[in-house]
Amino acid sequence: MTQTITSEDGTTLAVDTIGRGAPVILVGGAFNDRSTVAALAAELAPAFTVLTYDRRGRGASDDRSEDYQVANEVADLAAVIAHAGGRASVFGHSSGAVLVLEAAGRGLPIDRVAVYEPPYHADEDQPRPAADIYDRLRELVAAGDRDGATELFLREAVGVPAGAVAGMKAGEGWAFMADKAPSLPYDVLVTAPWQGRPHERVAGVGVPVLAVYGDQTSPGLAKATEAVAAALPGAELRVMPGEDHAVLQRPAALARILTEFFA
Repeated sequence: MTQTITSEDGTTLAVDTIGRGAPVILVGGAFNDRSTVAALAAELAPAFTVLTYDRRGRGASDDRSEDYQVANEVADLAAVIAHAGGRASVFGHSSGAVLVLEAAGRGLPIDRVAVYEPPYHADEDQPRPAADIYDRLRELVAAGDRDGATELFLREAVGVPAGAVAGMKAGEGWAFMADKAPSLPYDVLVTAPWQGRPHERVAGVGVPVLAVYGDQTSPGLAKATEAVAAALPGAELRVMPGEDHAVLQRPAALARILTEFFA
């Protein structure tokens, strides 16, 4: 069932609800909308009421912010939690994982937080994106160059080699990714790779946390996930064999882990 709700600044968010039970909200990362977490929602639906939503500027959600701040997306998640009944557990993937940890740290009524490979900068041996990447992305988006913004984000924020990006541009999924380009500057501000280490950024989180990564993922994402678990007393760390950052395409095993944690 799809409904629309209104966030604090008047932004309209599209929300899907499936299942029955305690509420769980799923939050996707860059290039994601509610369709990319729908398969995971279906896996969780026998045990929970699962809510998925298009983050602002994506899919069927609009964006009323004149000057985007991370607080805008925290307010969006607060609106979804209110729609769910006032409290919920949350799961975030990639930049969505950083967003839900930020929201928990700011005191939203969240019971439990599960994250998959939050892209904090925890490996000092890995290069950081250039400090002007946010401004360059905004310029490309303002010029209507969605392909250019998508390529810039993949090359510099994610670290995808040029040859691999060229192959992606020739694939069927490129149009879906480029459609999300206007929201890529938001993902950069959410992850903020120029900010402090993960233990400093998650210090305010006071609810139970599960941090998960796949053993086939990049070393930087593995270290970031480990750093989150190490920074929070009592946090649980799980490593999924055979999985990488694309775990949402194969949600069954992840759903079993989340069902155990959220239950």
